[in-house]
Amino acid sequence: MSWIFLFFAGLFEIGWAIGLKYTDGFTRLVPTMLTVASMIVSLTLLGLALKALPVGTAYAVWTGIGTVGTALLGIWLLGEPATVIRLACIALIVCGIMGLKFAA
Repeated sequence: MSWIFLFFAGLFEIGWAIGLKYTDGFTRLVPTMLTVASMIVSLTLLGLALKALPVGTAYAVWTGIGTVGTALLGIWLLGEPATVIRLACIALIVCGIMGLKFAA
């Protein structure tokens, strides 16, 4: 169950990271409220996952999911560059996340 909590914590981390872009410097109320709510959910789920998982593993996986998801959504939604080297680095992060999962 801890890995499920961690997975969803990572998804909500993506939500708040992307949400920050849409808050326009916290000047737009609805995006700001959704972003803050996503932060709270993400941290709550991370805390639940930490009851059973090592902190180093959980934190690395949480930030890895957030990094990969945010980078991919940045490419898809915000028109950020999708260079070969950038995509290769994202793939390396995914390999690292998988390695941590298998090592735990």
